[in-house]
Amino acid sequence: MLNSRLSPQTVEFVILSFEGPDLYSLIGGLGVRATELASTLAELGFRTRLYFLGDPQKAYYEEQVDGMLSYHRWSQWLSAQFPDGVYQGEEAKINDFTASIPDHIIEHVVAPAAARGRSVIVMAEEWHTSGAVINLSRAVLRSGLHERCLILWNANNVFGFDAIDWQALRQSCAITTVSYYMKHSMVAQGINPLVIPNGIPSRWLEAIEPAQTLNLRKALPGLLLAKVGRYHPDKRWLMAMESAGHLKRLGLKPKILVRGSSDPYRVAVIEKAFEQGLVWSEIHLTHPSLRQILTEIRRHREADVLELNFFVPEDFLRILYASSDAILANSSHEPFGLVGLEVMACGGVAVTGSSGEDYAHSFVNCLRIDSDDAREIVVYLQDLLSHPESSLDIRSRARLTSSLFVWELVAQELFRKIEFVAQFRGVRVHV
Repeated sequence: MLNSRLSPQTVEFVILSFEGPDLYSLIGGLGVRATELASTLAELGFRTRLYFLGDPQKAYYEEQVDGMLSYHRWSQWLSAQFPDGVYQGEEAKINDFTASIPDHIIEHVVAPAAARGRSVIVMAEEWHTSGAVINLSRAVLRSGLHERCLILWNANNVFGFDAIDWQALRQSCAITTVSYYMKHSMVAQGINPLVIPNGIPSRWLEAIEPAQTLNLRKALPGLLLAKVGRYHPDKRWLMAMESAGHLKRLGLKPKILVRGSSDPYRVAVIEKAFEQGLVWSEIHLTHPSLRQILTEIRRHREADVLELNFFVPEDFLRILYASSDAILANSSHEPFGLVGLEVMACGGVAVTGSSGEDYAHSFVNCLRIDSDDAREIVVYLQDLLSHPESSLDIRSRARLTSSLFVWELVAQELFRKIEFVAQFRGVRVHV
């Protein structure tokens, strides 16, 4: 239910993001954020356009949500030259995006909307879009449409901050970020952003069939752990492998399902697993069904670490999160911690770090790690295994917490921040 003075009759939305819904560009949380936010706005009745670096083999233009949402796959001529993902040929793509997006937005979105008496709210994501935002702001002023276009730029991480012209960006738009951890990091650099958290789709809260979780537990009985994320030092993969090694030496026979990435850091993670006496096995599948995934897991059940080397469908992730004794989302630097929140929505036990997870309260709705010592994870898990009633309480409160972060509720906070920014920037967002 829309509970805001913003109206689909008065405003339209544009989202600018390098990442997006295609496998070509769905690298991490940014792609998920852009896709789900765009869908939510469209489902609330707002005409929404998502511009992203998409699959060069797909159509440039695609409609979703009964035509209320449109995908615009930008710079496809460059993506065709760099077929290995959105960040291959990154510099060339940034240059093209920066140069070509502003005039297109003015001509094809803002000017037509203004002619209909509407305003356009542009929300841009991450450092890749900062140059485009600066150029778009200048183009809006040149065209005399400054009362009809409000621009927000959002920081999901600190990556690329050294490449941003902060003075020009501050003049061009309102700056937002996804957590108070990120806000404090940016304040230290002289930037004071508004905080608008990430959200999760309400479907993550849907009930999971007990039979599905039972099937996974039968395939991997005993202590079941999981870790999902890029192979990167910030994700503390080595700490996860060390904790699994400790647990194995204690005789707890842990099984840890992992889904990483193709980053070179994967080699260091595998080496750490071997050093800890863990047996590593890779599972490869193409377009897998739940039945196929379970079959392969059973086939590799003698390993300690089972690496899922395929795109893991959301329905299996939900089962995995709900079934596991704990999900190791123990990053040292996590601007928001989307995986932890998704785990909580499934009634799982998330082991988070202590950075951007504003929603995390240790031993209340999750286990929150404060040190770099793998033994902290081990001690907390031992305590949880010794007190199963505590695990049930944590799982119940985790679901309650996550229900406060569904996109429909986050959108209400977003709309209030938009109204505030529009007022002091002189942009008309009401009738």
